[in-house]
Amino acid sequence: MSLYNAFKPLLFSMDAETVHERALGLIERGLLSARPVSDPRLEVEVMGRKFRNPIGLAAGFDKNAVAVTQWPHFGFGFIEVGTVTALAQPGNPKPRLHRLPEDEALINRMGFNNAGAEAMAERLKGLDVPIPLGINLGKSKNTPLSEAPQDYAFSMRRLEAFGDYFVVNVSSPNTPGLRGLQEKGALGEILDALQTEKPVFVKLAPDLDTHGLAEALEVAVEKGVTGLIAANTTLSREGLKTRGPYPAGGLSGRPVR
Repeated sequence: MSLYNAFKPLLFSMDAETVHERALGLIERGLLSARPVSDPRLEVEVMGRKFRNPIGLAAGFDKNAVAVTQWPHFGFGFIEVGTVTALAQPGNPKPRLHRLPEDEALINRMGFNNAGAEAMAERLKGLDVPIPLGINLGKSKNTPLSEAPQDYAFSMRRLEAFGDYFVVNVSSPNTPGLRGLQEKGALGEILDALQTEKPVFVKLAPDLDTHGLAEALEVAVEKGVTGLIAANTTLSREGLKTRGPYPAGGLSGRPVR
């Protein structure tokens, strides 16, 4: 019996966010690890950087970059921390992370809970991260939409020295009005404000219609972004096996894939 199966009843009896936090704490302290596989056939080169394999840890798990020196031991080819905002914020009220085991999915409405860009910069200072590090940037909840460019730019200035690439997250459904920043004018202003030589990606929602996607692509090409990340969580509940009513938030997992 695997370790996971042995502890599965206990894990599923606990709140999903509690399990997340305890697992991250064990990883941070080096008490959990895996046996990395190294094979030159898996190596890829992107953005002028060599990745030992194309499998990375997505943003959302290590929001505050507390375990960046541990993730390479799990065999990842790269890691992405965040989403981080200019201002520290607690996120939405709990419970805010829900399991849908029958669908192999989660619904979350975390709300960019994180310690802020200043705290992340202090944590990353002096660390040697042996694999490419991405930093996912979001808008602070209390920052008006009209001031979003300055908010993203503050985080970029504070963290630019530490990231190999940056992600402009304008697609989370859990910060009011954030998805409106995917629109052509708003997105263009944010990208103009970043003023960085580092590779920049834009993370889009899977719920964009054809017109919205075309506009986002047009801005991305015009502003010279490195690429797009597809995709964030969805507000759709179509085709789920789990019976409703469903909690508010973004759906991730197998249904989105």
